[in-house]
Amino acid sequence: MSLNSESLKQIIQTRLPTTEVYVSDMSGGCGQAFSVIIISTSFEGLNKLKRSRLINGLLKEEISAIHAFTQKNFTPEEWEVQKGNYNV
Repeated sequence: MSLNSESLKQIIQTRLPTTEVYVSDMSGGCGQAFSVIIISTSFEGLNKLKRSRLINGLLKEEISAIHAFTQKNFTPEEWEVQKGNYNV
């Protein structure tokens, strides 16, 4: 499986109701390291660990095929407060 930023973004949006998704290829274009920011109401009531586990479960196959995956997960309300801290 060959991933790129756009295909990973589409996979996330297909598997989870999201408000916004930002995907960066941190590997210089070879598709082996991604950083994502996911904004979703599905994270409401979940702590950081549960949010990460939710995403890891949804992207199990994709994550196993790459070298590195980092994620930041926010509810829409949290994102309104935090988005100034990120260059997206």
